[in-house]
Amino acid sequence: MTRPAPRGALWALLAGNFVIGTGVMVVPGTLNEISTSLAVNVATAGQLITAAAAVMCIGAPLLAAAVAGWDRRQLLALTLLWYAAGHALSALMPSFAALLPVRMLTVIAPAIFTPQAAACAGMLVPPEQRGRAVTFVFLGWSMASVLGLPIGALIGGHLGWRMAFLAIAALSVVSAASVWLTLPQGIRPAALTAAAWSRVLRSPVLMGIVSVTALQGAGQFVLFSYFGPILKQGFGADATTLSVMWALFGACGLVGNMVVSRFIDRIGAGRMVLVTTMLIALSLLLWPMASTLAWLAVVLVPWGLGCFATNSAQQARLVGLAPTLAPGSVALNSSGIYTGQAVGAALGGWLLANDAAAWMNWVGFALMLVAIALSTAIDRSHRPATNRAPA
Repeated sequence: MTRPAPRGALWALLAGNFVIGTGVMVVPGTLNEISTSLAVNVATAGQLITAAAAVMCIGAPLLAAAVAGWDRRQLLALTLLWYAAGHALSALMPSFAALLPVRMLTVIAPAIFTPQAAACAGMLVPPEQRGRAVTFVFLGWSMASVLGLPIGALIGGHLGWRMAFLAIAALSVVSAASVWLTLPQGIRPAALTAAAWSRVLRSPVLMGIVSVTALQGAGQFVLFSYFGPILKQGFGADATTLSVMWALFGACGLVGNMVVSRFIDRIGAGRMVLVTTMLIALSLLLWPMASTLAWLAVVLVPWGLGCFATNSAQQARLVGLAPTLAPGSVALNSSGIYTGQAVGAALGGWLLANDAAAWMNWVGFALMLVAIALSTAIDRSHRPATNRAPA
């Protein structure tokens, strides 16, 4: 039974996603500084993104099953404290070899927090408001891109990547306290049985949506993972310029997510996914035209509008199709996000290492086209997930 959301609970979950998103994106934002400080090349430093994404990919569904019976107030607060400890410890690591395993342990937190916050938000509001609640909570990721990422890049560029990591550790502690103080006790989504997990995994529609998410992530992270080094090498961007570009991208992301949150229940999550994915594909298509920073800023606008908004729409799509399966399906969707990030970062690193950077946007564009085709096919399917999932 849905309980009324206490004042501030959804805001605390949004703030938690802000901290989680900032922490995930701090490596792309400070990749130049990490590479220089730890004396490794950019492609090697980029494996921090690949390895972390692999952990989040595998961890999201496994941990969703492991923590199914936990009170969500305790779970989400402790997850943020783990995140704080991981970032503080990372800042002390003397080498890339030492940093890599610590980073992999740290990102267990995003594997838990984001999907469980989405499922929790869906339980705090009436059914007709679930789509808006889920996308509202996911606004935290957009805010991370508009504020957290550029500020982290600015701190990293001027004070070093270690200070950026320490700042995230401090924010994680504050966010944990916010979740603890505002979230009600006793929120325990029903644990998914083996049969329920089987329904999720055997549903062509639900797993198709997760596959769309993975394709979207891969298509973006071929280029997104190495955005900082590309701007530095190709456009001569310094730390301040890079942070401004990140801020522009993030501002567009925030606007896009706000628009989706406002209209998704009216026009449908599937249509929102199609529109936002097409916006990302448009930027990748136009990427070669960005011969100056000014033109690059223009090309980034559609991508920013669609980037985080499409993730929000995908989460809401899954929750709306099968609310009782949301803890599992949303966890798998988070796994899809991180699978895409791992694949995209690995592809981008390989292209960069083999002097094929000019192909990065085209590889990403091709993956986005496949995502669009699959998403369209799902919307036209005559076998909706609700026919196979409990109401």
